[in-house]
Amino acid sequence: MPRIFLRVTSVLGTRIKSQVLLLSHEFSVAPEMYLKTIYNLEAKTGAARTGDIAKILSITPGSVTNTLEVLEGKGLVEREPYKGVKLTDQGRSVALSVFRRHRLAERLLTDVLHYDWTDSHEEACKLEHAISDNLANSIEKTLSNPQTCPHGNPIPDEKGFLVPTRSEALSNLSAGQRGVVSGIPDENTELLRYLANLGMFPGVEVKVEEKAPFKGPIMVKVGSNSYPLSLDVAAGIFVNKQK
Repeated sequence: MPRIFLRVTSVLGTRIKSQVLLLSHEFSVAPEMYLKTIYNLEAKTGAARTGDIAKILSITPGSVTNTLEVLEGKGLVEREPYKGVKLTDQGRSVALSVFRRHRLAERLLTDVLHYDWTDSHEEACKLEHAISDNLANSIEKTLSNPQTCPHGNPIPDEKGFLVPTRSEALSNLSAGQRGVVSGIPDENTELLRYLANLGMFPGVEVKVEEKAPFKGPIMVKVGSNSYPLSLDVAAGIFVNKQK
């Protein structure tokens, strides 16, 4: 049976220790994609549920359950009945390593190869599994050490650390509050195209005009135009709140 190798980076104090984890071909359905997805869901809701993971990765809940069992056995995730799954320190380190390679690849695609802002994500998803740590470091140096990807999300350094940010979800703002878009963690291509059509890019100021009750839409002003956003979409847009 063919086998693949996945680099696992674990936290040891304030330093990173790299290990190599041997995985079967059955597990080669991008285990790193699971870890990235869980990381994003944790940041958004506090934990990742099987149904949400399955929806995002477009696979069956049964497949997700099986893979989560393997990830748990490797010490990368912890599962709690009825609460969902969370990354361990080891799993979080792997996820951050993938984010680093992915976001540097996006920068390479947009800044050097002039890929469209909305298309770079899917191409970077293919590249992130093939880029070595040394290549990632070379890309970072060549691009003069970019701090964020084209979508405003911070790029972890080679030790796996992220610069702390003070941003929060647009959905947290109250009616009348303003914020400057800082990043869009959910880099879904269709979502990026939708937000691009609304003129919502990192660095753009937005204002929450209305918030409907019972998880209703949020009316957001962008420039001179106002648009309704679902609570889910607004929760996936991070802003720096303005006074």
